[in-house]
Amino acid sequence: MNFNKSIFMVHALCCALLLTMNSYAQKSMGYSANKQVIAKGDALFQQNCSECHNFYQGGIGPSLAGVTTEASRDYLSKFIVNPQQVIKSGNKRATDLLAKYKTQMPAHPQFKPVDINALLAFINTHTYVPAPVNIADLGAPITDPVPAKIPKAGLTLKLEEFATAPPTATRVPITRINQTYVLKGGKADRFFMLDMRGKLYEIKDKKFNVVMDMAKEKPNLVHLSGQGSGWGSFAFHPDFYKNGLLYTNHSERPRSAPADFGYSDSIRVDIQWVISEWKIKDPNADVFTGECRELMRINNPTTMHSVQQVIFNPLAKPGDTDYGLLYIGVGDGGAGETNLHQLCNTNTQIRSSILRIDPAGHNSKNGKYGIPPTNPYANSKDPNIVKEVYARGFRNPNRITWLPDGRMITSDIGLSNVEEINLVKPGADYGWPNREGTFLLTFKGKTNSIYPLPARDDPKYTYPVVQYDHDEGNSISGGYVYRGNIALLKGKYIFGDIYRGRVFYVEPNDLKLGKLAPIKEFDLQFNGVKATFLDMVKNVKADLRLGIGEDNNLYVFTKTDGRIWKVVDCAAN
Repeated sequence: MNFNKSIFMVHALCCALLLTMNSYAQKSMGYSANKQVIAKGDALFQQNCSECHNFYQGGIGPSLAGVTTEASRDYLSKFIVNPQQVIKSGNKRATDLLAKYKTQMPAHPQFKPVDINALLAFINTHTYVPAPVNIADLGAPITDPVPAKIPKAGLTLKLEEFATAPPTATRVPITRINQTYVLKGGKADRFFMLDMRGKLYEIKDKKFNVVMDMAKEKPNLVHLSGQGSGWGSFAFHPDFYKNGLLYTNHSERPRSAPADFGYSDSIRVDIQWVISEWKIKDPNADVFTGECRELMRINNPTTMHSVQQVIFNPLAKPGDTDYGLLYIGVGDGGAGETNLHQLCNTNTQIRSSILRIDPAGHNSKNGKYGIPPTNPYANSKDPNIVKEVYARGFRNPNRITWLPDGRMITSDIGLSNVEEINLVKPGADYGWPNREGTFLLTFKGKTNSIYPLPARDDPKYTYPVVQYDHDEGNSISGGYVYRGNIALLKGKYIFGDIYRGRVFYVEPNDLKLGKLAPIKEFDLQFNGVKATFLDMVKNVKADLRLGIGEDNNLYVFTKTDGRIWKVVDCAAN
């Protein structure tokens, strides 16, 4: 018999035996091997679990590789439906995981037994636990990145309930309110609020009027709670009342249309993000109607943290270099924690970047927008360089803003250890996925561990000016410099933690490259009663965001229950 043919036959027999064994193992453990059931479980996982879990390493929650061989089906089923009850029962596995990851998984009471069966069948296809890579030369992982605790400021924010946004779901989160904006320059200021499920509201006399419905405009719209998908943000052109131009970013089903920024066909596409320009017929209308022009479309390997924000520099004046240029915050799309680092670790990729484009130009590769000549890579001769990139190295740049002195900052949501705020410099590299905060991260090993920076650090990296670790919170919510009338708040950059609902501030004068600014925390009072946002929402996740309203009033709101709180005073304790 031909030797090569013999080898092929042996290989085929081994593969058949392994498939048979795997199928037997699935059935013997009570997990379905049916392809349709597993496909349904895959979809449920992407919609409900992938924000916090994967099968490579821990993130917000643990890696789930091999979990069906480590824990019983009964335990996993109960934990998925009501993890708080399992933790309260004193189960050692559950309490150990809580101690390690410092956050509780949301309950999923909506899951029926058939859903749990499908989800566990999919998870059971990932029983292989990758062998650890030798990273001994990095030393021991850091277990407490920021030992000092965030101190109280001795100040209490006094909040009064302003309104409750219309519910867009029947279970938590009841809303996905994400952004506010005050449009000036017309007959009167107009106050807008966005719900990521597709509704743009104008708030008048505390009533929410739908100005635009993205779900109707774009039938392929995808909005998955907890994963940053949906209608991400909106930005009015600074000359909106003259040209009627509105800019949006939203997510769509994979393969809805050819992407301008893709990657190898061997890598799955879970979602597409689309940046659009809308020509509104009547900028003064109560309901916006007009023509849509697509500027760019981006493929992403997971549904997580992709295009977070579109924004114009509000400080730029006509004639300034920055006037009319659109900034776009693009996360890594989950690539950094799913072994796809090549999609986010260089300026030849669009992910993990803040972009700057000229919507009125035409010299981009697709001819639909321009590359500003002052962009850091605008004159590069390398055809692989993404010239739209203004700065890179962010995992999830969720909010961009400008300080009164003109400096640009962005908050960046971390993975397992550190949340950060960065001063944004053109051409700078902020490290992701090789750095998290002021620490080394290695994609050669488990990215839920961080290490001290090397003695001879790579000078190409720029480090944050503010950071806190996951003892204090789990997901930074970018904020604003307060410009309102409350004396004790004037000039402070106020931000929060999405998950735990804490509200912090830093002084902008303390934000200097090469130094970490001190953070202080506000106490909170709701309608005269001292409490926390977790107390108010009665949920393990506050889902907190901040926004600016009319007369520079500061609002703090929670997706969990849709309640919007107005900051009416600040008092020394």
